Amino acid sequence: MTKKSVNVIVLIGAGSIGQAIVRRIGAGKHILIADLNQENNEAATKTLSEAGFDVSTTIVDVSSRISVRELIEKATKMGSISGLIHSAGVSPSQASPARILRVDLYGTAVILEEFGNVIAEDGSAVVIASQSGHRLSSLTSKQNEALATTPADELLGLPFLQLNQVTDSLHAYQLSKRGNSLRVMAEAVRWGKRGARVNAISPGIIITPLAKDELTGPRGDGYRRMIENSAVGRAGTPDEVGTLGALLMGTDGAFITGSDFLMDGGVTAAYWYGDLNTNFQLK
Repeated sequence: MTKKSVNVIVLIGAGSIGQAIVRRIGAGKHILIADLNQENNEAATKTLSEAGFDVSTTIVDVSSRISVRELIEKATKMGSISGLIHSAGVSPSQASPARILRVDLYGTAVILEEFGNVIAEDGSAVVIASQSGHRLSSLTSKQNEALATTPADELLGLPFLQLNQVTDSLHAYQLSKRGNSLRVMAEAVRWGKRGARVNAISPGIIITPLAKDELTGPRGDGYRRMIENSAVGRAGTPDEVGTLGALLMGTDGAFITGSDFLMDGGVTAAYWYGDLNTNFQLK
């Protein structure tokens, strides 16, 4: 197989959700796993390679444009980048507001900008956002446009993203995930000129190691209430997100781009119109 004939799927973030998607679309392709933590890379590589996938790894810091460009350089040396799964990020329980905005908001914008310059024709991408972005109070049209279209390197300078305005990690996370959804919509226009597609998935509580940390953390009672009062009445699984991700990245999803799919078992519906509507602070 020649270099040009190798299709490369870049998986940013070695967690359970990204792995679930790549297992469904990665057969016969080379999977390049990129995570900030080499132990995470090695664990994901062991799982996927033992299942028959062709895998290699590298380190990436999504909050650094230089690091993202180094990742792309490595991927393009292997072949043509036909797929991108961006599932890296930090949660409200893991980081400060500044770190969340830097990783989850700025980092995603950089990834979409940089990969949008190299993604192959007929290529596709999925960005993992969050239900949290759907429960942020309405922003102004100018704020929405700013989150969607401001060049990444100017993004954190927006007045409403300053740390005297964003004072807690949950608010930073909500803004970041709303920004991810809006940025995907805007970038889909540019990606479309290359014949490529990009979509977002906004999962609810999906049982992963990160979710278990949240459920046992200071907001655990609130998360359990979210599950109990949702329409489905349970948490989700990575495989369920993987099924949707495979649809969006495959030929069956060829008419879908610039969209954000809320996949939370009805938690957001209950927040706005159901039993979670009254005095529910965890968003």
